[in-house]
Amino acid sequence: MNKTNIVNFGKSGISHSSFVSWTGSRRWIMSKKDILSNVKRLGEELTNQLGYELVDVEYLKEHGDYFLRVYIHKPGGVNLDDCQAMSEKLGEKLDELDLIDKAYYLEVSSPGLDRPLKTDKDLDRNLGKEVEVHLYQAVDGTKRFEGNLETYDDSAIYIRTADREYRFPRDGVSLVRLIIKF
Repeated sequence: MNKTNIVNFGKSGISHSSFVSWTGSRRWIMSKKDILSNVKRLGEELTNQLGYELVDVEYLKEHGDYFLRVYIHKPGGVNLDDCQAMSEKLGEKLDELDLIDKAYYLEVSSPGLDRPLKTDKDLDRNLGKEVEVHLYQAVDGTKRFEGNLETYDDSAIYIRTADREYRFPRDGVSLVRLIIKF
């Protein structure tokens, strides 16, 4: 395989400078990181057009099969028609651009109520709500805290428990998730 530098994937504006491998059959083999980066860029474009928000993209291998999972959000919730519309638009673009060299299943869904809050938009949407925060290292003898999401900034997430307010550096937080009570 020859190594070269990829410059552009055409009209959609998807481009990425990285070293990739040429299979010799007019196909580029992209790294998982490059696939995710390009699908996220394309997904952002399409979700904006369709009135959704792109929450996350995963590309992984499970039980011998590859899956490209795209999670979308919209106020009021995502329904089956939303998932179908996004799947059709994204599927067409992915087929046109031929970014992924392996057969894969494309799945589009809502991330669910108990999803991890990963982006600033997720945190904004849930300010004042009760969350659980998991840490990589224990604070006050525990790695799990529950409290109201008070605020956040580029460096930390702040929650208020019944006893006090905590400031958790973002690089020490492994998970933030809503507490769902039925």
